[in-house]
Amino acid sequence: MSKDDFLYPRSRYYGRVKPENLVFNANLQEFAQRVSYVCNLETGGKVTPEDAYKQIKLLWKQLKQSKKQLKIGEQSSENNSSEEG
Repeated sequence: MSKDDFLYPRSRYYGRVKPENLVFNANLQEFAQRVSYVCNLETGGKVTPEDAYKQIKLLWKQLKQSKKQLKIGEQSSENNSSEEG
């Protein structure tokens, strides 16, 4: 096991296998790992609650941007709107 595997563990993906889903899943796992680090730093008194909030908010914006770029969920919303009308 390499140092990176230890520091940045990845879980196997069991969802619908599409390239964009795999990329988003990797981004989501990285988001979760980084949020965990920020929470631990705040809990340990290494960063202020306000700084932790700002860092997590930035990570969330990055995750949202990746979702938008990968067009995750757009097909399902189109299908739902056509079924309603």
